[in-house]
Amino acid sequence: MNAIVIVDKNWGIGRDNNLLVHLPSDLKYFKEKTTGKVIVIGRKTLESFPGGRPLPNRLNIVLTGDENYKNDHCTVCVGEESLEKELLKHDEEDVFISGGERIYEQFIEKCNVVYVTKMDAEFVADKHFPNLDESDLFQMTWESEPMKENGIRYRFTKYERCTEPAL
Repeated sequence: MNAIVIVDKNWGIGRDNNLLVHLPSDLKYFKEKTTGKVIVIGRKTLESFPGGRPLPNRLNIVLTGDENYKNDHCTVCVGEESLEKELLKHDEEDVFISGGERIYEQFIEKCNVVYVTKMDAEFVADKHFPNLDESDLFQMTWESEPMKENGIRYRFTKYERCTEPAL
């Protein structure tokens, strides 16, 4: 299983149910990595997408605790057990945990690879991603050259698990 995220210097990921910033090249990177794959998101993350609709050309699985939640445009899993059953239908290398904060926290220990776009900027955030630089579970194995877009310096990075994933 993989995760994919964009973070600021403090590992902030969002504020008021939105991304901290929209970098077109990061959105393109996200699209390249996840098109044709499975993304796992929370209900609030789905609602933050344009029109509150699932992203095209990938299977959108929404994890919620609300047994009454319905959405005809994506797969809805109520609770982690339901999600785990659904994920058995897919190759784990094709699964991308894609937010928000609670979903990342719930599944980070089950991921083998985490793709992190790291911005060299600080924003006011009310949602964060676990700091992988302080984690014993992951190590950075690749980073791109620094880039700049919309006045923000950033780079793409890849973290890989150092130990076996939690079961």
